[in-house]
Amino acid sequence: MVNTSTAAAEGVLTALWPICLVIIAALFTYNLTVHTNAMDTIKKMLAGISDDKRILMLMIGWGFGNFMEGMAGFGTAMAIPASMLAGIGVDPIQAVTACLVANTMPTAFGSVGVPTATLAQVSGLELAPLAANVALIEGLITFISPFLMIIICGGGIKALKGVMGITLTASLSFVVPWFITAQFLGAELPDIIGSTCSILCMIAAIKLFKNKPSPEYSIGLVNEDMKFKISSKDGLRAWMPFILILVFLVVTSTLFPVINKPLSSIKSSFQIYSGEGGKALSFIWINTPGILIFAAAIIGGLIQKASIAEIFKVFLSTLKKYWKTVFTICAVIAIAKIMTYSGMISDIANMLVVTTGSFYPFVSPFIGVLGAFITGSGTSSCVLFGKLQQETAVSLSLNPYWITAANVMGAGIGKMVCPQGIAIGTSAINAVGSESKILSAVFKYFIFYTLLACIICFAGAWINI
Repeated sequence: MVNTSTAAAEGVLTALWPICLVIIAALFTYNLTVHTNAMDTIKKMLAGISDDKRILMLMIGWGFGNFMEGMAGFGTAMAIPASMLAGIGVDPIQAVTACLVANTMPTAFGSVGVPTATLAQVSGLELAPLAANVALIEGLITFISPFLMIIICGGGIKALKGVMGITLTASLSFVVPWFITAQFLGAELPDIIGSTCSILCMIAAIKLFKNKPSPEYSIGLVNEDMKFKISSKDGLRAWMPFILILVFLVVTSTLFPVINKPLSSIKSSFQIYSGEGGKALSFIWINTPGILIFAAAIIGGLIQKASIAEIFKVFLSTLKKYWKTVFTICAVIAIAKIMTYSGMISDIANMLVVTTGSFYPFVSPFIGVLGAFITGSGTSSCVLFGKLQQETAVSLSLNPYWITAANVMGAGIGKMVCPQGIAIGTSAINAVGSESKILSAVFKYFIFYTLLACIICFAGAWINI
């Protein structure tokens, strides 16, 4: 009984710091920008870039959506872009479908890297090589996604005509910096840096290619109210919290050891689990993403002329709105810790080894898919099955980093069809009751991504990646 209690306590503390800390900090940042009307300014800046709905799909659904995933996650990356696209004239069902497709692979590094960081914690693997493997295993599907978004938006492959160059730019300008960041900086910044580069490169490509949309793809941003002219000063102020987050996370990373080492040394370590196999937990108090995001959000909010009282009110409303999410994550990680220490995970892993044998790498991504479909969360899928994937890989003498990375890849794909995600989508476009239409539209892409993920994982496992 004591061992069970201490295992659960370890799970709860692990969930609260740093996982839930990052989640609340990220969502607090978003809510604060909504409160100061900065988010409206950002939306108008993005929507005023082009009259072509295909380009706006890439700019808002791909670039800004992935930015929101990197910063906040938990539904914001799909709901906000989908509502923006529907609001400026894109077919609502197409908008949600495309955003669901776009939001698959970025899930791994969403909320400043929470899913992958959590996966590393529960599996006992090192974060840096795990992040590198996640980027490697997800690279191909990530590259494909913008092209599928255009096909969805335009009703077929013919929609790529005239925007192939910009679509390729959107894809490569995200994937390349995203991949490099994951290899050298870890899990916190790939989505943020990749999406920032993608947005800037798309703006440059729009000016370079100067494509004129055919009437079929024009959304008619013709009147003065819809041209959305924003001054540079207002634009900079609106983006300030996100700029500060990027700066703080980069400056305190291992790229700057003079800053990183002293801040990282401010920590406490102690053992909670009383049974055999327990290890000391380390809690870093300052150089952790959640604290840095909170600092950036507060400074950014003050720059946006929010008062201390308003900032505190937004913080309390964020806690009130998302306490159930925090409770769920704490409960799931507590259960996962109990299962790990009791040997249940090892028993399930042994069963999978016997059942699937050398074909396990083909099945591995589907386990992540199942976890996300059930829980509606990439992070929860990683908590439930991360240790299972690692132990099964070790039993089969496979690379545990590759197999465990397949779990978070599958989790991103599973979010495409999970009831929670689709419900968020219908709410975002004010089309509650259209869930079956969205599921029908996105299902073929879900099947394609699932099969492709299984093939990639299987091939990579047996060529010893």
